[in-house]
Amino acid sequence: MTPLALTSFTATSAIGRGLGATLANLRAQRTGLAPCAFETVMLDTCVGEVAGVDERPLPAALTEFECRNNRLAWLGLGEDGFAEAVQASAARYGGARIGVYLGTSTSGVLETELAYRQRDGASGALPESFRYAGAHNTFSLAAFVRRALQLSGPAVVISSACSSSAKVFASAQRAIEAGLIDAALVGGVDSLCLTTLYGFHSLQLVSRTPCRPFDVARDGISIGEAAAFALLERPGTRVDADTVLLLGTGESSDAYHMSSPPPDGRGARAAMLQALAAAGLTAADIDYINFHGTGTANNDEAEGRAVASVLGSEVPGSSTKGATGHTLGAAGALEAVICALALRHGLMPAGVNTTRLDPALPVRYLRENRSGPLSRVMSNSFGFGGSNCSLILARAG
Repeated sequence: MTPLALTSFTATSAIGRGLGATLANLRAQRTGLAPCAFETVMLDTCVGEVAGVDERPLPAALTEFECRNNRLAWLGLGEDGFAEAVQASAARYGGARIGVYLGTSTSGVLETELAYRQRDGASGALPESFRYAGAHNTFSLAAFVRRALQLSGPAVVISSACSSSAKVFASAQRAIEAGLIDAALVGGVDSLCLTTLYGFHSLQLVSRTPCRPFDVARDGISIGEAAAFALLERPGTRVDADTVLLLGTGESSDAYHMSSPPPDGRGARAAMLQALAAAGLTAADIDYINFHGTGTANNDEAEGRAVASVLGSEVPGSSTKGATGHTLGAAGALEAVICALALRHGLMPAGVNTTRLDPALPVRYLRENRSGPLSRVMSNSFGFGGSNCSLILARAG
């Protein structure tokens, strides 16, 4: 695989808006999880909510896309000069040569939930003001971003649960390598809604306390929301020591169960091996791994086995979901950006909230931050239905 440069990237989540706030909170080992006070939800759980989303309506020219998910996307696009970087890229290549590849799981489902409360008592019809295409429709995220940034290239939304916005890196890389586009805006956005909160609760997968990945007492996930984006381009002459490169991607589909991974982690293992092969690396080349690490008993156990079988038990790693919550369709992109920050700043972030490591999990899990030069890192994202993706990022210098 030909490496691609992340020439710009940004993240907005419960631990902050933009790279500066994200990095500061990772360094402080601070969690953004707090008792759920979202909308009308009455669940004893913690969530990672982004402050200020409802106070920032979309510009008048974009009102057809009005929903929480697209408002969160709008917030994210405005951080770290990211929108300006995309527009500069479009000026170089032409707007039709910039692809948009985004992941989400909920899109604007909350907008439909709110509209359902206002349905006609006799017919059950939703209110005329409801905008399915601009809000609920999964593609609305890509349509919104294209319109907001005046792009006209290919646009794709992947919705494969928790692997969604990791897989977009692989899809965009293939499109660039095939010559269909010259650059790609990749990322993911998922926002809080009643469907995911009550849905995961019904599956008995939600923890009452902030999630504790790889802890012996882990008992479920904490749901969060996030918007994270990166601009992928061929490195060309724009590479310096701080440039972050996408070296390898690996995807697999084990189809073992709708919501549980195979206990031996074979799907995760296949994705990691494929990513290493694509990057031309061996296990010894990986300095840090960002675990998928949801905090559920089965997922952490399966991932621990898979990682040990591919990388061994000495590669340090952590799950940052204890800080951000599980941001579902945005998790892959958010954690890729966190890995990019780790590479640039020589920071291996701790897995916050985890206090007693499960001795049955054969991995080297970090409960405290570790500093030191990093060259290559791996980020795992594993979704419902056995949809798995692993990314390998590297520092150019």
